[in-house]
Amino acid sequence: MPELPEVETIVRALRDGGRGGEPLPGRQILGARISWERTLAEPKAAQFLARITGQTVRSVERRGKFLLLPLTNDSLLIHLRMSGDLRVDIVQEGAEEENLKPHDRVLIWLQDGLRLAFNDPRKFGRMWLVADSAEVLANLGPEPLSESLTAETFHQRLVSKKRQLKPLLLDQSFLAGMGNIYTDEALHMARLHPLMSSDTLNVEQAEVLLNAIRNVLKEGIRRNGASIDWVYRGGEFQNDFRVYQRTGEACQVCGQIVQRILVGQRGTHFCPTCQPFEGQR
Repeated sequence: MPELPEVETIVRALRDGGRGGEPLPGRQILGARISWERTLAEPKAAQFLARITGQTVRSVERRGKFLLLPLTNDSLLIHLRMSGDLRVDIVQEGAEEENLKPHDRVLIWLQDGLRLAFNDPRKFGRMWLVADSAEVLANLGPEPLSESLTAETFHQRLVSKKRQLKPLLLDQSFLAGMGNIYTDEALHMARLHPLMSSDTLNVEQAEVLLNAIRNVLKEGIRRNGASIDWVYRGGEFQNDFRVYQRTGEACQVCGQIVQRILVGQRGTHFCPTCQPFEGQR
């Protein structure tokens, strides 16, 4: 699943131009086609087509793992889920049906010969067209890269939950945008075991963890995310994983063998020496 760095990479490409496409802001939407109606979480297909046509893309933004396109009157929200991706095609007049790809679920035509395609082989991705984006985003936690999230506030949130660190950091209502890859990487950088209870962290440990989260996310964004399978391509962060998908290999810090366990039904990678259980070093 694309996580915060991968989604941010796509957002920047749609906003500024990149990944072979042109920027979307300022372009009017000329029409759309829905090939898989269940892609639309809200509204129904007929209403979606009627409402989105004629609106102009004002900007392209990110909130957690959501892509947010504020339009003239509404907001278009997209969650890529397991296998979703977005691309911008340049199409010639009269050739709007050319160069389509298998699994294109939603097509949106814009002025200047652009077509935004939502491709989703597994059909888990979703779109919302709503008057107020808060209808969809209201329950998300703070952005990990936001300056308003201080170490003290982060520590207070950790100790108030009393949950294992790994599943807590994956909880989007606790912290928006974290996923399996960057959580494993951040916990290793912070030298914290994934099963450690969040209420046992002191302020210093919380600050170290927050800094680690920010460091791995920023590096992930700088490297255009991580490409580890066919779902997301173009990233380079996978070339420098600390522990993720390195089961049985030597830890780059201490040389101990990286282990894999299941935490909340998620494969979790850690170093038993760098990340001793209960934080005992």
